Amino acid sequence: MASTMTPLAERMRPSSLKDLVGQKHLTQENSILQKAIESGRVPSMILWGPPGVGKTTIAHIIAASIQAPFYELSAISSGVKDIREILDLAKKQVGAILFIDEIHRFNKSQQDALLGAVEKGTITLIGATTENPSFEVNAALLSRCQVYNLKSLDKNELRELLELSLSKDNWLSGLNVELKDIEALIRISGGDGRKILNLLELTVQNLVNQGQKKITVTDEAVLQVAHQKVALYDKKGEQHYDIISAFIKSMRGSDPNAAVYWLARMIEGGEDVKFIARRLVIFASEDIGNANPNALLLATSTFDAVHKIGYPESRIILSQCVTYLASCPKSNASYLAIGEAQRAVQQSGDLPVPLHLRNAPTKLMKSMGYGKDYQYAHDYEGHFAGQEYLPERIAGTKFYEPGQTPRENELRKYLKELWKDKYKY
Repeated sequence: MASTMTPLAERMRPSSLKDLVGQKHLTQENSILQKAIESGRVPSMILWGPPGVGKTTIAHIIAASIQAPFYELSAISSGVKDIREILDLAKKQVGAILFIDEIHRFNKSQQDALLGAVEKGTITLIGATTENPSFEVNAALLSRCQVYNLKSLDKNELRELLELSLSKDNWLSGLNVELKDIEALIRISGGDGRKILNLLELTVQNLVNQGQKKITVTDEAVLQVAHQKVALYDKKGEQHYDIISAFIKSMRGSDPNAAVYWLARMIEGGEDVKFIARRLVIFASEDIGNANPNALLLATSTFDAVHKIGYPESRIILSQCVTYLASCPKSNASYLAIGEAQRAVQQSGDLPVPLHLRNAPTKLMKSMGYGKDYQYAHDYEGHFAGQEYLPERIAGTKFYEPGQTPRENELRKYLKELWKDKYKY
């Protein structure tokens, strides 16, 4: 029975880089990591990536490959005392490796306790983190480590993991298992190899318990075990583009209810949190713009926040931003303005910068008239000089027409007071 064994993900843990599924940029022949292992001189490193993509496995493979003493700590349950005990042991050995899982959870003093040992080579540190090390690891420690970015496993790699487990695991290979459907397994796993293997094992065990002789893994069987409904959403297919289109159009149409529904569809389908957040930043400028400049600030903050936090908590942050953007007044005036300006550039070419606007850092340039007659706006009443700032050939051309929103009407009124009839505001 599978329940009496170690979990399938642990039983399938590879012992060499060539057997690791995924992360080919790190493990392939002649990669930096592979060469370092072959030379026996492995640098201290931070392995940064989502859960279940091979961070712990790579640490074990490195230690086994170079036959180094191996110590392991979890930052959740360990403190400075535990670190110092291991460092004392490592001083009596050569080339000891200390693997710290979730190193981002260590505070500054805990990370500082590692500094001297890493610098002197007492230990080779391998830290694993799901968070951006630029934000979560002390700069001094980070500067002494190589950072390797690991990626979520894609659909083909997850399929490979499933097929390997059916052929190589002693328990599964002794059963008559058919993978009829794998979509639910892939969607629920979210690129996490450990999660997909353990879910496969639970599903097969459940089917065995039902007395089935031929074990047929279907989406329905997986969902029965997972106790959740999953939107079977192809992130690269037509539905992906249809849903993101519906999402953007719902926000543009000022319907927060529809917008948050399409957001939920993407989240349940395992859409990349950064993809959604990027679209919000673009939308805030393209569709709201100066009708509410705070929209771009919130969208940018949302992008930064979800990049650091990830799922599942990011859904709350995304929902706040989406409902706000959908509820804002809309304007595409700044978006239209840059389009008009680019068309003018394409049609008129590289028009010369007027002499009075040119920089004049040298005496020669000043003698040539660079910067002459430039009027410094702050020297004038209202901080406005009324000078011409466009090339002579397109002088007076209006590219930006504020939209009909309260904030933009204020901008239009201000610009009209300054420029009178020049731009016809």
